[in-house]
Amino acid sequence: MDTEQIDAYLRRIGTGRPAAPTTQALRDLHLAHLRSVPFENLSVHLGEDIELTGKALVTKVVDARRGGFCYELNGAFAALLTALGFDVTLLQARVYDDAGQPGIPYDHLALRVRTEDSGDWLADVGFGAHSHLPLAFGDRGEQADPGGTFRIAGAPEDDLQVVKDGKPQYLVDLRPRALADFTAGAWYHRTSPDSHFTRSLVCSRVTGSGGRVTLSGRTLTTTVDGERRTAELATEAEVLAAYDRHFGIVLEREPQLRRPERT
Repeated sequence: MDTEQIDAYLRRIGTGRPAAPTTQALRDLHLAHLRSVPFENLSVHLGEDIELTGKALVTKVVDARRGGFCYELNGAFAALLTALGFDVTLLQARVYDDAGQPGIPYDHLALRVRTEDSGDWLADVGFGAHSHLPLAFGDRGEQADPGGTFRIAGAPEDDLQVVKDGKPQYLVDLRPRALADFTAGAWYHRTSPDSHFTRSLVCSRVTGSGGRVTLSGRTLTTTVDGERRTAELATEAEVLAAYDRHFGIVLEREPQLRRPERT
């Protein structure tokens, strides 16, 4: 990324250029990203290609003012952090299902980020309702966060387990990966009838008050101080207006579920 691209990305998330790759700078960038760039799977249901290259992901997030799912959001964020001087390692993770079983390899992309003043952090702006701030990588105790109480615990084969409010979220493999390694995982989540991304429509971001706004199909949910309010949108015009108002996403048509058939 050149200087112009970096500045455009920072304007996209509403923050200035940090003076140095410090822990506080990482925290500020992480929270600003969550507040500005939504977690969304609209491309899956709009029939749009998802290209896992740094250039394509930054173009989507910055120029097209869209969001994405984990590979896209954390992939783009990694490009920004690297350009700002942070030491970034891409990690693959397996997300736990409702039965407590880890999913496929390369199910999720998370980031290990080293700052110049206080070591390594687990950064993740692509997991939906998750931590608002990076988690201390080497801390095995409870870590309080606006998004909940988190813990990074040891797991077999030198993996790490990320836990939120007592419930395991995902299992992290500590070996460094390249963005291209996640191509098969992204393809699975775009095409498999077993993927939760093909079974639902979602667009969600953290709000300035620390709450969350989510549009799932035609259901708009806002959470403020733990209180959830839902509204059902009746028309396509209302849906498109909600995408624009709450997420800054301008669409020509309402996304419709495109559920793949089993063969």
